[in-house]
Amino acid sequence: MRDVTSRHEVIVVGGGQAGLAMGYFLREQGRDFTILEAADQPAAAWRDRWDSLKLFTPARYSALPGLPVPGDGDRYPTRDEVATYLAKYARELDLPIQLGSRVRSLRRADDAYVLETDERTYEAEQVVVATGPFQTPRVPLIADQLDPHVVQLHSSAYRNPDDLPEGPALVVGGGNSGFQIAEELAASHEVHLAIGSRQTPLPQRLLGRDLFWYLERTGLIHKNLDSRIGQRLSGRDTLIGSTPRRIRRRGVEIHPRAVSAERSTVTFSDGAKLHIGAVIWATGFRSDYSWIDVPVFDASRAPVHRRGVTESPGLHFLGPTWQYTRGSALLGWVNDDARYLAQKIDEFSATGSPGSASTAGAKSPQLIA
Repeated sequence: MRDVTSRHEVIVVGGGQAGLAMGYFLREQGRDFTILEAADQPAAAWRDRWDSLKLFTPARYSALPGLPVPGDGDRYPTRDEVATYLAKYARELDLPIQLGSRVRSLRRADDAYVLETDERTYEAEQVVVATGPFQTPRVPLIADQLDPHVVQLHSSAYRNPDDLPEGPALVVGGGNSGFQIAEELAASHEVHLAIGSRQTPLPQRLLGRDLFWYLERTGLIHKNLDSRIGQRLSGRDTLIGSTPRRIRRRGVEIHPRAVSAERSTVTFSDGAKLHIGAVIWATGFRSDYSWIDVPVFDASRAPVHRRGVTESPGLHFLGPTWQYTRGSALLGWVNDDARYLAQKIDEFSATGSPGSASTAGAKSPQLIA
């Protein structure tokens, strides 16, 4: 049985980096708000990644507002360091987080939004959906064609090489996760990497400086979807610090797209076949907004918004990839979108309108330009 309704000015759904950054600015405004987090600790998604994961952004560029990442600013924080930092952030800023509070539904009722969890019903004048870009693992249909004895893990479930049996292992996915996992496995396994579409490789460091130093100095990290260069960049994925040449030197054999499977054999688009004992699907994630019953989605269930502000009064999104810039889903740069939404929340509270963020006249299904 649910408790009686709890009402707030603003409710933030998600206690990861986006939700915590949003909480900072709402606290600065003195808002009555709470953060609903499904897990039993803030930023739990970080602890669910593989053991050796490191950020490809230096510590100096990876802080949320109000609290620097401790230690050498040029180092690349590990998975556990990021999770510890975010938990410390929530604690030191004393953000009002309700842990173990998975939102089962969100709907509009009269002058408020109603959010249902297993234990309580909440109402809010405004809601920020900050559930992040890493929600539901995406696995291709050919996974169902493999025998049960073939070990299959999505990258979100992989922890370290001990998870895999001896014998040939296939990593599917040509993004940063796929390259990093394949390189780690190569020290103990015969490893093959299937790349469906090649991404532009960028060096981690150039002339003694990190890539993101150049992106900041040139302003490229801040180019948005209203600009021509931002529109071009948003359609391109990039590899940071990894290249096919480098991973081949580690002993990894590269294949084109995996197109079919039968029993324990995978076939690639060039007709080559590979017998495997394990496969890791580094094939990304899809967003799941099935719990939101508000008409702010296009035909593919992608939210229609302008920099996170939707046509439904007071409903906002924060943290998706390329919400507005390359940095929208990255630690350190999600702050810019959170600050912007805090401004719109303040305007809405004062006037009942988000002001210049009005989304009338939508042109694009995902972002109104």
